[in-house]
Formats: sequence, C-alpha cells, structure tokens
Amino acid sequence: MAESEKKARRRKVKQKVAVALKHDLETDAIPRITATGRGKIAEKILELAFKNNIKVREDPDLAEVLSALEVDLEIPVEVFAAVAEILSYVYRANGITPPWEKKNEKPSADH
Repeated sequence: MAESEKKARRRKVKQKVAVALKHDLETDAIPRITATGRGKIAEKILELAFKNNIKVREDPDLAEVLSALEVDLEIPVEVFAAVAEILSYVYRANGITPPWEKKNEKPSADH
C-alpha cells in the first residue's frame, strides 16, 4: 500500500472526542464547557476525569456538537435536553437528586 493511501486511511479513522462540562448549582444556571479535545487531548481529559473520580458518560454525537463550541461558553439551548440527561445520570451516580427534579418534589406530610 502506498504511503499516501495509509495517510488517507488514518484520516478516516475517527478520533476520540472528549468534552468536560461544569455545572455549579450556586453560580451556573446552565452548564458550561470547561475543556474539549480530540485524540491525545481527549485521552488526557478522560484520564484526568477517571483519576479524580469524575463520572464519565459516552455520547459521541453530543461530544462532536459540544466540541465545536468555545470553552467557558454555556451550552446552547438546542442540546440542553441531551446534556440534562447526562447530568441527571451523573447526579444520581453521585447519590444526589438533580436540582431540576427537587422543584417537583412534594413536601413531606410532617411539614
């Protein structure tokens, strides 16, 4: 196989994409993008997440969309439902009720 064909095949192989989000309940109404990366940078983002016991969820399509945005931007409304689903998973994995669900909780009978 010619060298140019090998290079073309390598380009076709989809690189891993990672996006880190932050949602501070006290200061952020909407989650923010804190890091994005492809290839080795994506691997480093994931490595840091695992090392710091940060929950990771795979969603390649959403990662592609979010990786095109600038760091420190709030996520766009168009992808909020997908991000909310992921954040819900992360909150529950950490034993926390998602804040948007707390608003729907009924007070207990003893209050």
